[in-house]
Amino acid sequence: MKKPSSRIREEIARLQDQLKQAETREAERIGRIALKAGLGEVEIEESELQAAFEEIAEMFRAAKARSAGKKQAGGTRTIDETSAALASGADAGGPSEA
Repeated sequence: MKKPSSRIREEIARLQDQLKQAETREAERIGRIALKAGLGEVEIEESELQAAFEEIAEMFRAAKARSAGKKQAGGTRTIDETSAALASGADAGGPSEA
């Protein structure tokens, strides 16, 4: 039996609410981490900050993909390598921090 359109709309509304709540939780978590890291004190354009976050996300995705391909405990090493890359990237800074 097919669902009536009103039932589907209710489900969509419920899922949209769940999505908003999940995004809020994620934003708060990332915001807390960014503040702890000192990003609240850095004067940087929002577009530059977003680009940096996108680079970080890609590094973690790549590390996860590499570790998912391994069946032994060596997967931890890729996360450590990512952390080292993040630390060296933070030291590099750049003219946008001034």
